[in-house]
Amino acid sequence: MATELSGIVKAYFDAERRDDIETRTAYFAENGVVRDENKTIEGRTAIKEWMADAKRQYAYTAEPLNTQTRDDGAVIVTAKVAGTFPNSPITLDYAFTLQNGEIAELEIG
Repeated sequence: MATELSGIVKAYFDAERRDDIETRTAYFAENGVVRDENKTIEGRTAIKEWMADAKRQYAYTAEPLNTQTRDDGAVIVTAKVAGTFPNSPITLDYAFTLQNGEIAELEIG
């Protein structure tokens, strides 16, 4: 099923498709936070390193399948993630918390 993404969330996944880590990193607030695989990554520099490491380690792609907005304003994107990891492909939820036009927090699970 296709989904309609908008704004910075759409731009994030567009940059993901192009393997454009620089652009994806720029969408985060300077003190943005990512939670993934039981780790918390804080700040743009650390987020950029996390993105590069994950891409190198798993050679993954993420295809958005569905999107919804929670009552608290978080944008949840369900995506099919495929790569060089066990049980690939899998479906993961990307929960984006947006603030002032930037990604303040992203939780992947």
